[in-house]
Amino acid sequence: MADAAQAARRVLIAADKFKGSLTAVQVAERVSAGLRRVAPDIEIASVPVADGGDGTVAAAVAAGFERREVRVTGPLGEPVTAAYALRDGTAVVEMAEASGLQLLPEDVFAPLTATTYGSGELIAAALDAGATSIVFGVGGSATTDGGAGMLSALGARFLDASGAEVGPGGGALAALASADLSGLDPRLASVSVVLASDVDNPLTGPKGAPAVYGPQKGATPEDVAALDAALGHFAKVLGDCVGPKALEYAESPGAGAAGGIGYGALVGLGASFRAGIEVMLDVLGFAPALEGATLVITGEGSLDEQTLHGKAPAGVASAARAAGIEVVAVCGRLALDPSALGRAGIRRAYALTELEPDVARCIAEAGAILEDVAERIGADFLS
Repeated sequence: MADAAQAARRVLIAADKFKGSLTAVQVAERVSAGLRRVAPDIEIASVPVADGGDGTVAAAVAAGFERREVRVTGPLGEPVTAAYALRDGTAVVEMAEASGLQLLPEDVFAPLTATTYGSGELIAAALDAGATSIVFGVGGSATTDGGAGMLSALGARFLDASGAEVGPGGGALAALASADLSGLDPRLASVSVVLASDVDNPLTGPKGAPAVYGPQKGATPEDVAALDAALGHFAKVLGDCVGPKALEYAESPGAGAAGGIGYGALVGLGASFRAGIEVMLDVLGFAPALEGATLVITGEGSLDEQTLHGKAPAGVASAARAAGIEVVAVCGRLALDPSALGRAGIRRAYALTELEPDVARCIAEAGAILEDVAERIGADFLS
């Protein structure tokens, strides 16, 4: 690869986290260290990236946003400390910070009762801090409540036939009799909200939130059926109380994101849906960082079929390819063949398991192995 080696003199590292092993910032640090073993004087820039799911706030903070912490309601109703990021009136709010699976105790799930109330509190905190634009990154949720909890925290009311507030979680929406969104925080009317997600599922049905993502949140087949019916009922009641647009939104791309919180954002927050990685590349300043780069290194923990459908490496590769810049990827596990990588704009992928077949060791020693992998990239492209 002599020609590539001669050309690649400025490297941009734009990788997502290796979930369970390394943050996106740590990935960039380890790749940089490995490259410098081969090319000590190489110019390296890094833009840790995220696609709207967990790790989005950390990526924004790495790009220069201020980290803000607030106590909010966790998915089980207990108080948790959650963070959002703020810069120049733009807030990056990550629903997983308040309502994510990672907040649940090990082997504890609450598919019918987990609430997004804390995500609404997080949005309110961003409004209190003066945000005029909110990037709402959704993914990694413990919840399937259609965003009802989030909207409740922002002033909406969801009542049963007796006039009492329905309980938390998607299961309780089966008892919903009326909805009133007139009390929503008035500041939302003058704030731009972008729903940033890597999935475009509708709210219900075979490709909806309960069917596709419910099982990973502990939902049994019976729970999935109950949640699907409850969310369908939720949309019907909102259609009766708010107007037919509420029913249309249930079929919109992104409505099923993060247990249906996408639906709540579309209906109640006036959000517009965009692919999470596209939004985050804009927010993180990827385009200016790309200028002058001759090689881009992207990656995430597992490069697989999901990567090709809106995940961070695919978005990075697409943007770099449009600029005519070569892309390679690092990952823990590689499950894509060279032709699939090529179609995604990735010339070659380097997996930790190529150097260490023991997956448990790869996870435990990911940083050191990643440095060795990056050294191989340096030998192939920079020496």
